[in-house]
Amino acid sequence: MAIATNLGFPRIGAQRELKRAVEKFWSGKISEAELHNVCRELRETNWKRQQQAGIAHIPSNDFSLYDQVLDTAALVGAIPRRFEWSGDEVDLATYFAMARGGKGGQSVTASTEGVAALEMTKWFDTNYHYLVPEFEGDLQFQLASRKPITEYLEAKALGIETRPVLLGPVSFLLLGKTWEADIDPLSLLDALLPVYAEVLAELAAAGAEWVQIDEPSLVLDLTEAQQAAFQRAYDRLSINGNQLKIVLATYFGDLKENLSTAVSLPVEALHIDLVRAPEQLESVLAQLPEELSLSLGVVDGRNIWKNDVSRSISLVETVVERLGTDRVLIGPSCSLLHTPVDLSLESGLDPEVRQWLAYAQQKLEEINLITRAINGGRKSVAAELAWYDEKMESRRKSERVHRAEVKERCAGVTEEMLRRQSPYPERQTIQTHELQLPLFPTTTIGSFPQTDDIRKARAAFKKGELQEAAYEEFLKNCIASDIRCQEEIGLDVLVHGEAERNDMVEYFGEQLEGFIATKHGWVQSYGSRCVKPPVIFGDVLRKEPMTVKWTAYAQSCTEKLMKGMLTGPVTILQWSFVRDDQPRSVTCQQIGLAIRDEVLDLEASGIRVIQIDEPAIREGLPLRKADWDAYLQWAVDCFRLASAGVEDETQIHTHMCYSEFNDIIEAIGALDADVISIETSRSNMELLDAFVKYQYPNEIGPGVYDIHSPRVPTVESIEYLLEKALEVLQPRQLWVNPDCGLKTRKWEEVKPSLENMVAAAQQLRARWLSRV
Repeated sequence: MAIATNLGFPRIGAQRELKRAVEKFWSGKISEAELHNVCRELRETNWKRQQQAGIAHIPSNDFSLYDQVLDTAALVGAIPRRFEWSGDEVDLATYFAMARGGKGGQSVTASTEGVAALEMTKWFDTNYHYLVPEFEGDLQFQLASRKPITEYLEAKALGIETRPVLLGPVSFLLLGKTWEADIDPLSLLDALLPVYAEVLAELAAAGAEWVQIDEPSLVLDLTEAQQAAFQRAYDRLSINGNQLKIVLATYFGDLKENLSTAVSLPVEALHIDLVRAPEQLESVLAQLPEELSLSLGVVDGRNIWKNDVSRSISLVETVVERLGTDRVLIGPSCSLLHTPVDLSLESGLDPEVRQWLAYAQQKLEEINLITRAINGGRKSVAAELAWYDEKMESRRKSERVHRAEVKERCAGVTEEMLRRQSPYPERQTIQTHELQLPLFPTTTIGSFPQTDDIRKARAAFKKGELQEAAYEEFLKNCIASDIRCQEEIGLDVLVHGEAERNDMVEYFGEQLEGFIATKHGWVQSYGSRCVKPPVIFGDVLRKEPMTVKWTAYAQSCTEKLMKGMLTGPVTILQWSFVRDDQPRSVTCQQIGLAIRDEVLDLEASGIRVIQIDEPAIREGLPLRKADWDAYLQWAVDCFRLASAGVEDETQIHTHMCYSEFNDIIEAIGALDADVISIETSRSNMELLDAFVKYQYPNEIGPGVYDIHSPRVPTVESIEYLLEKALEVLQPRQLWVNPDCGLKTRKWEEVKPSLENMVAAAQQLRARWLSRV
C-alpha cells in the first residue's frame, strides 16, 4: 500500500499563537513554563490535524520556537564563544541570544548592547529566513539538546506515532559559515557525525521506526568533495548501527548530477520534489535501486493553489507501474511550513478565487485523496475527483485571470523604456546640485514602528468601527509625528513612516487588480515575524495611484527631502503567492509596469527621491547557476522598467537585505539605481567586498546597525562600521542608514539608535571635512 506522508507542518498556529506567546515571553509577560505550555498545545493540535487527515507518516521535531537551523545548532552544541554558553544543555536564554543578540543568561532589551546575533539569510530560494550557524576552530560538538527525542515521546504519549525530522549533517555544515579562512565547514563532519548517531540511537531506543533527514543541499551545484561528504556521512551513520529507517528528503529542485550520490546512500527511502522539478522523475526511476522506496512530492508545499489531483494521480500511477505500491510514499513537495494553516478560516474571501486555493490543512486532504486513489482505484474517489476537476477548469477559463489590455501593454514594452535618460555620472552631477545633500547623508530604509495604536486604528477602520475621515486624520497625525521626530534626530532624507501600510507587499497587493488579500494567510518569515502574502491570481493592473497621497502630504510637512517608498516588482512577485499558470517573468513584467506608473506619479507630485525596494532579487535566483542568467535578465529588466522613466534629477534608491552579492554583482550594477542600501551589520561589512572587486560606481548605504535585534548600537560601534566601509568606498559614495525598515521595532529602541547613527555620521563628516 502507498503511504500518505507529510514533511512538516506550519508551526505558528492558525491564529499565530506561537508569535504571541514568544513575544509575551520576550517582554516578560509570561514565564518559560507558560511558553512551553502554548508550544505543547500547538504541537498536539498539529499532530491531531494530520492524524485526522489520514497522514500515516506524521512529522515531529518540525516545530521550532524560532528556526529549525538554529534548533540544529543547539542540538549539536554549535554555540559561538561570544554567547558564553556554559556547555550544559542549551537553555532558552542562550537560544534566543543567538537569534536576537545579547549574551546567554541575559534578557535582551533596548538598553543592552550585548553581542551580535547570528547572521540571518534566506532558506534557499524561499521567503523564510534561517540563522546561519557559525563554526569556530576549537568547536567541540556535543548533544546539547534532546528536543527531537522529547517531542517524539510527547507525541507518543498522545498515542500518535511520528517520524522525527532532522536537518541532515552535510546540509547543516554547508548552510553554516566560519570567520576563520583556513576552516572548511565540511572538515568538521567527522566530529559532527557522532552527535547525529547519538540522536538516532536515542530515537530508536524511544521506539521510533522512521526518521526523516532533510538534505536540501543535494539540489545545489556541489563539488566532488561535497558529494563525497554525503557518502561518508551516511556510510558512517550506517556503520554506527543505526536501527531507524531513513527517509532522505530533498526538495526545492532537481537532483541532476547529485542523483547518483542520493540513490547510493544507505537509506530506506528518497524524497524528491516533483512540483519544482517534475522532469527529474524518469532519471530517478532509472537509477533507483530495488531496495529503495520513493517518496513523491506531488502537492505544492510552497504555494496555495489547489492541486490538480487527476494529474497528480496519473503521475503517481506511472511510478506505481514501475515500483508497485509498497515502495511509494505520497506527500508534499517540501514542508508545509511555507503555507498558511487552514483555508476554512477564510470565510470572507472572494468565493471565486477561494475555490482555487488550498492551505496546509487542505493539502493534507489532497495527499490523502491521492493516496486513496492509488490504493483503492480512481473509482473509489470518483466524486471527489470530479469536484477537483471542476475547480481546475473554472480557473483556466476565468475572465478575471486573463485580461487582454494587460497583455497588450506588455507586448508594447521597448528597450528604450528600460534605460534612464543619461548615464549615472551625468545623473550624479545633476542630483548633487539639485538635492544639496551633505557628505555621508543619513536616512532610514522606510518604515517606522507599527505601534499598538496604529494596529488598533487600522483594525477598527477595516471593521467599520472607525470612519474614513477619522482614520485619515489619525494617519496624518502619525506621519506628522514621525517627521517631527526625524527632524529632531537630524536625519537628512526623511520618510513618511508608512503608518498606513500593513506590509510592504500586501499593501500594494490590496490596491492592484489581479491580486487578492487574505485574512488568515499568515506564514512565518523569521522567528516571531509572520507575513500575509497577497495572492496573485490574474493579470496585474494598477487602478489608481497607491502612495502619492500620503507621500505628498508628508512632503508638505517638512522642508527636507522626502523619500517616496515603493516595493519593487521582483519583491512583490517573490513575496506573494504567485499564479502558477504562466511564467513568473510575465507576471513580474506586469507588476513592473504598475510600479512604473506609480514612480512617475510620485515624481509629478514633486518627490525627488524614490526608493524601490528589491530585497528579494537575490533570493529569486534559481538554485542552479546554469539558470541564473535567464532569471537575472528578466529580473533586472523588470526593475529598470519600473524605475527608468524618471528625469535625471530624480534619485532612485533601492534596498536589498541579507543578500550575498559577490556572484551577482554585475546584475546589481545593471539595475542602475543611483543609491543602493544593503545589510552589512551582522556580516561586519564583509558584503562590501563584492562592490570593491566590481568597482561599483554608484552610491551605497551599508546598513550600520541590525534592526532585527532590540540592541541599541553605540555611536562607537556605528563609527567603526563606517570606517570599515570607507576602507573600500569613496566618501562621496557612502550613505548612512540602518540595515532594514523599522516597523518591527519599538520607539524606545528606534529613537536612540537613530540618534547614535546620526551622531556617528556627523562626527565622521566633521573629520573628513577637516581634511579638505
